[in-house]
Amino acid sequence: MNVVVRYFARLRELKGRSEESCSFPAGITAAEAYVALGLPPDLPIAFAVNQERVRGDTRLAEGDEVVFLPPIGGG
Repeated sequence: MNVVVRYFARLRELKGRSEESCSFPAGITAAEAYVALGLPPDLPIAFAVNQERVRGDTRLAEGDEVVFLPPIGGG
């Protein structure tokens, strides 16, 4: 199953890109996709699928756009 993954803030810096196409097994959740991509487990992440905030246990489907939203810092 192919999905588009978008990265913001610290995740974009870590990955060196703002988006990529990824292939995952059918039935994977947003949180499982985050882990499968080897992203930092210590960040409190919010998830969005197809421009709607969702819980990490939301299952992804073919063609979805998933966004991992790390905390935004500022000062």
